[in-house]
Amino acid sequence: MTTDLRVLVAIPWRSQPDRVYAHQLTRERYAELLPGADIVDVDTDHAPFCLAGCRNKGVRLAERAGADVVVLGDADTLPEREPLLAAIAGASRDGLVHLPYAEYRSLGGRGTQQYRTGVPLEACHHLTIPGACSGVYVTTPPTWWAHGAQDERFKGWGAEDAAWWAAHTTLLGAQPVRHEGRVYALTHESAVKEGPQYTANFALCFRYHQAQGDPDAMRALIAERTENVGVA
Repeated sequence: MTTDLRVLVAIPWRSQPDRVYAHQLTRERYAELLPGADIVDVDTDHAPFCLAGCRNKGVRLAERAGADVVVLGDADTLPEREPLLAAIAGASRDGLVHLPYAEYRSLGGRGTQQYRTGVPLEACHHLTIPGACSGVYVTTPPTWWAHGAQDERFKGWGAEDAAWWAAHTTLLGAQPVRHEGRVYALTHESAVKEGPQYTANFALCFRYHQAQGDPDAMRALIAERTENVGVA
């Protein structure tokens, strides 16, 4: 590692057969890019799986471990070295969450297979996802709590990232900081994108969008939660 900062990588993870390979590759990637960092898998007792809850728990684990910076990395998303190191350095000093990419590439089945057979990530077939704000976050614990962390009412698939972006911009006064570079999402079976929980997620996200730009309204929305998180 080219930094003296203590870094913990927290990977939200609940085992599913079609995702095991991606989880393994993700752990290997972080071990290669951040030698010396602690890498931990994180799950909660939420049912269904709660990505927001795992991220919050990952920050708590980093806090207890005395880490300066925590990387919250999805178990299917591979960052690049230099943007990741730049994000770690930046997050340690400016009070904002950093994203170690400006371009989010979904490799799909074809690109994932290419990578698994030795093709460099940057050369793999992919689909670019404009505006993506998920995959890898880099933060300090105080920064995470200062804008309310992520809302654990989002369960299953969808919308916690968009709601988080609204809270960050409203309560920290700036968008998360992007770094020039790419992340690469490996393929796996997609989560179900329908049903009552899916509908509830997007209804809640709409309320975050309504509160965006109004710190008092955003704090009130965050205060409705039952989980114990801090807010500025």
